[in-house]
Amino acid sequence: MFDARLRRLIDDPLDRLAAVMARCGLSANVVTVTGFAFGAAACAALAFCQYEAALALIALNRVADGLDGALARRLGPTDLGGYLDITLDFLFYSGVPFFFAVGRPEFALAACFLVLSFVGTGSSFLAFAAIAAKRGTTTEARGKKAIYYLGGLTEGAETIAVFVLVCLFPDLFVWFAWIFGGMCWLTTATRIAAAIEAFRVTK
Repeated sequence: MFDARLRRLIDDPLDRLAAVMARCGLSANVVTVTGFAFGAAACAALAFCQYEAALALIALNRVADGLDGALARRLGPTDLGGYLDITLDFLFYSGVPFFFAVGRPEFALAACFLVLSFVGTGSSFLAFAAIAAKRGTTTEARGKKAIYYLGGLTEGAETIAVFVLVCLFPDLFVWFAWIFGGMCWLTTATRIAAAIEAFRVTK
């Protein structure tokens, strides 16, 4: 919901930093994989209930996620880069609730519900992108991307905000998981409705 607005604030500083990184010879794919390593380390920290460390690593993951896109725009996007970006992001998103529950097994049910909710948002997002690509439909509402980005109530910014809250207030995880998971299902429903409207006419 807030991703498009957030991009207007962060694109310029990210582009400046990406220019420096490009001069140093760094590729977007290296930054993507490095960001995922930060995310994996955050998941490990959550498994050991090290919430402050997890919060710092999540922040580094998100900075890298912004930088890889800025680098790709500067150096030229690739299909592999787009694939790695979306795949590793979805693994990170689902890993956070799973590994939180590893550290706090009493919250396993809520964590399972949140992961299930991410399956709904992720599948409705990727399926729309696949059909949009087949039809040649494009959008740059959230910047130039490798695939079609269909918006919704719960996008990247909202997801990360919940992860931050979970790290700050881990004892409230159940509330965050059930409420945000419910919002994810609203997003899935609106995306399915958008797909029905957009794809009802056969091309």
